[in-house]
Amino acid sequence: MMRIARYLKPFTLWMTFAVILLFTQAMADLSLPDYLSRIVNNGLQQGGVESPVPAAIRSSEMDKLTLFMSDTDKTTVLGQYTLVDKNSADYNTYVGTYPVLANEPIYVLNTITDDQKQAIEPIMAKSLLAVSGIEQAMADPAKAAELGAQGGFDLSNLPAGVDVFTLIKMLPAQMRSSILESMNKRFSAMGDSMINQAAIAAVKTEYTALGMDTESLQNNYVIRTGGSMLAISLLSGICTIVVGFISAKVAAGVARDLRRGIFTKVETFSNTEFDKFTVSSLITRSTNDVTQLQMLTMIMIRMVIYAPILAVGGIIKAVNTDASMWWTIAVAVGALLGFIIATFSIALPKFKIIQKLVDRLNLVTRENLSGMMVIRAFNTQNFEEKRFDKANRDLTDTNLFVGRVLALMMPFMMLVMNGVTVLIIWVGAHQVAESQMQIGSMIAFMQYAIQIVMAFLFISFMFIILPRASVSAERIADVLEMEPAIEDPKQSKTFPMPFKGTVEFRNVNFRYPGAEEDVLHDLNFTARPGQTTAFIGSTGSGKSTLINLVPRFYDVTGGAILIDGIDIREISQHDLRDKIGYIPQKGNLFSGTIDSNLRYAKDDASAAELTLATDIAQATNFINEKPEKLESEISQGGTNVSGGQRQRLSIARALAKKPPIYIFDDSFSALDFKTDVALRKALKDNTGDSTLLIVAQRISTIKTADQIVVLDEGRIVGIGTHEQLMETCETYREIALSQLSIEELAS
Repeated sequence: MMRIARYLKPFTLWMTFAVILLFTQAMADLSLPDYLSRIVNNGLQQGGVESPVPAAIRSSEMDKLTLFMSDTDKTTVLGQYTLVDKNSADYNTYVGTYPVLANEPIYVLNTITDDQKQAIEPIMAKSLLAVSGIEQAMADPAKAAELGAQGGFDLSNLPAGVDVFTLIKMLPAQMRSSILESMNKRFSAMGDSMINQAAIAAVKTEYTALGMDTESLQNNYVIRTGGSMLAISLLSGICTIVVGFISAKVAAGVARDLRRGIFTKVETFSNTEFDKFTVSSLITRSTNDVTQLQMLTMIMIRMVIYAPILAVGGIIKAVNTDASMWWTIAVAVGALLGFIIATFSIALPKFKIIQKLVDRLNLVTRENLSGMMVIRAFNTQNFEEKRFDKANRDLTDTNLFVGRVLALMMPFMMLVMNGVTVLIIWVGAHQVAESQMQIGSMIAFMQYAIQIVMAFLFISFMFIILPRASVSAERIADVLEMEPAIEDPKQSKTFPMPFKGTVEFRNVNFRYPGAEEDVLHDLNFTARPGQTTAFIGSTGSGKSTLINLVPRFYDVTGGAILIDGIDIREISQHDLRDKIGYIPQKGNLFSGTIDSNLRYAKDDASAAELTLATDIAQATNFINEKPEKLESEISQGGTNVSGGQRQRLSIARALAKKPPIYIFDDSFSALDFKTDVALRKALKDNTGDSTLLIVAQRISTIKTADQIVVLDEGRIVGIGTHEQLMETCETYREIALSQLSIEELAS
C-alpha cells in the first residue's frame, strides 16, 4: 500500500479537513450518551434539579443545615450565599421567582464558578440528607429509634412540642461532633454520585417550599438538554455528509490519477514489458484493481480515522462513567479482536488468488470474443464453454469461500453487541439496586459499549476490503514502478540536417529477454534513401524481429543500428519514430471514422494529402463506394472492413504522414496480386526519396526491390538483387522456386 501512497499527496488538504470533521463528529457522537444520562438522571429522576447546591434556600432551612456542618464548612457555604429579605435592594427581583420571600428571608446562591460549586456540593448534600433523614425519622418512631441509636440519643422519646433541631443546637459540642462523625460514617458507604442524587430530593422539596414551579423546572431541563442533543446530532449529521463528499472526491481523484498513471506508464512500455504483463492483466489492473483502491480510499477516509477515535473515546468515557464495569468492555473487545484475527488469517491468502483468477477470466473472455470466427470454424464452442466455465467457477468458488467466511462477521458482531448489552444491564442493575450507580449512568455506559463495538465493526469493514485492495495496490505498483527496458538517453542527440534516412545495421545481435540464445546474429547491411530494401526468409527466420529493432520496439543486445550515422539509442524515441511510417503485419484500426484513422498519423493533413495517400494505397475505390466516404464509421479493430481493406487503410495512414523511412512488416499479405502490383508501383512513383524497408513472404512483392536481404535462422545468407540472389543464394532460390515458375521468375 505504501508504494502508491504518493497518490494521496495532492489531496492532503482535503484529507486534513476530513480528519478535523471526523474528530468533531466523533466528539459529538461520544457526547450524546452523556446527555442521555443527564436526561434520565437529572431530568426524570431528579426533576430537573442538577446539583445538591440549591439556587435558593429558606433562612430557616439553612439554619438546620448548618447544624450538621463544621465551623469551617459553615463559613464556606454561607460565603457563597446572600441573605435576601424585604429590606434588600433586589427584593422585587427575587420575590417573583421565590414567592416564600414575602413571608421569610431566603439565601440566594451567588454567581460562582463550577469549581466553587463542586467544593460545597458534598457539604450541602450531606447536610440536606441529615436534615431530611431526621425529619423522616420524626414521622416514624422505628426510624427515630434507629437514628438515635446511631447518633447517641433517642429521638422517639422527645417531649411533645420540642423541636429536634433546636435541641440539637443546644447539645454540647462533643455530642454534636459525635453526631457529625456518625453521619459521615454512614455516608462513606455511598459514592459521591449517589449522595448527590439522594440529596436532590431534598433540594426539590425545598424548591416546592420556596413556591417555585418544579414541574416547569423539569420540563425546561428536559427540553433544554434534548435541544442540545438535537443540535449535536445535527452537527454530527453535517459532518457525516461533508466527510462523505470529501471521501468520494478524494477516492475518485486517486482512482483518476492511478488510471492516468497506469495508462501513461503502459504507453512507455516496450515489447519487453508487454511480454511480462499480459494485455488482460493490464486491463484488470487499470479497471478492477483501481476500483478496489477507490473503494478502500473512500472507506479509509470515512472510517479509519473515525473508528479509532470512537473506540478510544468510548473506552475513556465508559471508564469515567463507571470504572467498575470496565471488564465488560474488555471481554467484548477481546472477543472481537480474536474473531477478526482468526477470520482474516483464513481469508487473506484467498484475496491474492482472486485477482489472479480475475486475470484468467478476462484472458479467456478476451480470447473467446476476439477468436469467435476461429472457434465457430472449428466447432469448438463446447470446449471454449468448458474452458470459460472452469475459469468462472474457480473465481466463483473462491469468492464464495471468502464471502462465507466474512459473512460470519456481522452475526458475530451483533452477538457480541447484544451480549455485552445484556451483561451491562445485569451487572448495572445490581449496582443500581445497591445505590452504587444511577440508571442514567448505566444507560450511558451501555451506549458507550455499543459505540466501542460499532467502532470495531467499522474497523472490520476495513479488514474486509483491505486485503484485496492491498493485493490490487501491489499489482498496480508493479506496473507503475516497472522501469522500461527502452529509455531515452539523458542527453538526446538530434539527427543531422538535412535528414536523409540511411539505415545501417552494424554487427547487430539480438536476444529476447530471458532467452538463452540470440535470435539474430551479426547482421550487417545498409538501406539507403530512394531504394527499397526487402527482407525474406522462412518462417521464424527473424524478419519481423529485425524490423522491430528499427523503431526500438526492442533494443539490440549487440552491435548498433544507425540512421544517418547516429546510433538510434542516442536519439529520443519520439524523434526517432517521428521519422518512421510503420505498417504492422496485422492492420489495426481504431473506432471512429476513416478520416480520423487516416489523420491518426498526421492530425493536420489536408484533404489533398489524404486523397493522395488513399490513391497510393489503392483504397480510394472502396472508400468512394461508401455513402459517407471518409466519414464512414470504423468499428473497434476495423472489424467492419475486410482484411485487405484494413491493410490498405493502414498503409494510407502511414503514407499520410510522409515520413522519410517506411517500414512494411508483411503489409501486403492480404492484397490480391493486381492490387499488390498497383500499390508497389504507386509507392515507387510517390516515395522515391524515402527509405523503404519491406518484409514479405511473396517473391512477387519484393522481386523488383533494389536490395533483398535473405535471412535464415537469424543470419544473413544473402544480399543483392533478385537476379543476383537467384544465382548466388541457395535459400532464396528455394523460396522463389517454391512460389513461381522459372518463366515467371525470369519475366
